[in-house]
Amino acid sequence: MAREDIPAKVTSMLEEFTEGRELEIYNVIYKKEGPGWVLRVFLDKPMGAESEYVSIEECEEVTRYLSDKLDELDFIDRSYNLEVSSPGLDRELIRESDFVRFAGREVEVKTYQQIEGSKNFEGTLVARQDDIVIIDVGGKRLEIPADKISKINLAIVF
Repeated sequence: MAREDIPAKVTSMLEEFTEGRELEIYNVIYKKEGPGWVLRVFLDKPMGAESEYVSIEECEEVTRYLSDKLDELDFIDRSYNLEVSSPGLDRELIRESDFVRFAGREVEVKTYQQIEGSKNFEGTLVARQDDIVIIDVGGKRLEIPADKISKINLAIVF
């Protein structure tokens, strides 16, 4: 099976498992790291879930299910390490729903090229409208074209 097809197939398998549970698939990555391959599955809680965070027990449950299912179907033709986790406190915002869910939260934005003299911004996420991400930086509204953003993460605020 082509390397690019593996995340889609794993996502499809997991959708059956997560249906009816307060879990959703945030991202699935299959890539070479160092001398080996890794299949990384990130789980999330849907908007409105009882808890905002994925528990260790939920990660263990999905790991057991996926491990058994992947062994049974055996469509990955090389050895790999399976990792199941949550996106973490500094999660990257990658889905449209992330921008809705985390509006009002502090974010860190990195851009491919300078905007107003900088490539790094910290501020409050206002919204994503079409292809523009709007953040409030110290009381100033900054509109950043989404195609200029290399990465946008929730900021860890202490």
